[in-house]
Amino acid sequence: MPHNLNALTGLVWAAGFLTMASHGSLAQEAQRVRGAIESLNGNTLVVKTREGTEQTVKLKPDWKVRGIRKASVEDIKPGDFVGVASLPKADGGDGALEVLIFPAAMKGTGEGSRPWDLKPNSTMTNATVAKAVKAVDGHTITLTYQGKEKTISIADDTPIVTIAPAGKKDLVAGARVIVMGEKAADGTVSSANVTVGTNGAVPPM
Repeated sequence: MPHNLNALTGLVWAAGFLTMASHGSLAQEAQRVRGAIESLNGNTLVVKTREGTEQTVKLKPDWKVRGIRKASVEDIKPGDFVGVASLPKADGGDGALEVLIFPAAMKGTGEGSRPWDLKPNSTMTNATVAKAVKAVDGHTITLTYQGKEKTISIADDTPIVTIAPAGKKDLVAGARVIVMGEKAADGTVSSANVTVGTNGAVPPM
């Protein structure tokens, strides 16, 4: 796959991810399926979810595969646009649950902070890194969005990822995925995309 096509695929994925995260009503209707692939037969994907159940996902025509690869806290620089899932800390501020580094071309898209379903009381903040500081117990980043500021600490074991090329060949049994889909009234889940961890990465979103 040509490099520019990989980049375009990444931008489309990022746009979709940020759009889902930026609209409360859509986020409430969305069904996020997280877990490991059990099987893929045609357009039917079965995932063993993190809750221990099996979830069947009906993939829409022309569905796409998006990739995630591991990154490092050292890759986070002032001016970067990131998505950070976090939880409030007892001593103040927030602690990161995961960090997703977006392409520079996506800066400002879906900017804001809103509830997220990674863990109870967690939030997802899409914002620009104003400052990144290395501390004794990890790193701290200051995010700016919509005239507001938020400081989040990043422990050394916090998952940090970025976008990577991927294809249907990566959807093998055991591969870790997150599927941003929609749940119908009858309980069925459908989606137009699957995000898969590459080289052993686990999509942490």
